Amino acid sequence: MPARAAPVAPARRLADDALRALVAEALLTPKPALVDQRGPGAHHDLDLGRLLRSAHALHGSFVLMAARASDARPTLQLREALGTLGRHAERQMLRATGGSNAHRGAIWALGLLVAAVAANGPGSGRAAAAATAARLAQLPDRFAGDGATHGLRACRKYGVGGARAEAAAGFPHVVAVALPALERARRRGASERCAQLDALMAIMARLDDTCLLHRGGWAAVTAAQRGAQRVLALGGSAARAGHRALLALDAELLRRHASPGGCADLLAAALFLDAACPYPKRKEPWNS
Repeated sequence: MPARAAPVAPARRLADDALRALVAEALLTPKPALVDQRGPGAHHDLDLGRLLRSAHALHGSFVLMAARASDARPTLQLREALGTLGRHAERQMLRATGGSNAHRGAIWALGLLVAAVAANGPGSGRAAAAATAARLAQLPDRFAGDGATHGLRACRKYGVGGARAEAAAGFPHVVAVALPALERARRRGASERCAQLDALMAIMARLDDTCLLHRGGWAAVTAAQRGAQRVLALGGSAARAGHRALLALDAELLRRHASPGGCADLLAAALFLDAACPYPKRKEPWNS
């Protein structure tokens, strides 16, 4: 598939932001039942090393996505080109991890958002990027497979929208939930680690995560949502009581062998937009 001619530097900068977002999400600790610097969480086929190898393996695909979408309109042709690049990225991920799914959901979310920011051009805002990503997500991809993933099976079984609906709606859990939570925590003076943990808790408190549904049904989703709500109600991860509630949530989800992978993907998407489209009042994005 021939790529559109586009400046390499802007495309690489967006791919760099996407990579840093994935690495930041991987290293963020402690995350309930997710891979972090303490260990594999509720996963038996993933660890921090594999997660980081997967993130770095995706960088080249993000460069190609940004280059292909640069100053382009959100057309069916672009959607199908991005789908082809996304499937290539999945193959790169599987090679890097030895067959484990580390970032399939993140490839979908970040791929759309990287392309959307590139298509909108310099200076585009977060809401505009999410809206362009939504227009792309709403278009069909005739080259996509049957979609027999755990997430799509959970969508059908439990009647939820999953990652596709989140993208088609303009990533509401990113734009209206995670990013405001990130900014509120920063304004309170929380460390960047605690701000990112609170953004994760804000997502988890509301999202019907298909990873949790696949592993533990509605009971796991309810436990995650109530636990995350408690963390935030007790002052967030920076507060002593909130931190204890976070560790209790970790223990509860580990007991259920249920990992909120969809929440982690959306946190990475939020961190990407935070870097690629910083608020004007902020002098620097978090990853500079």
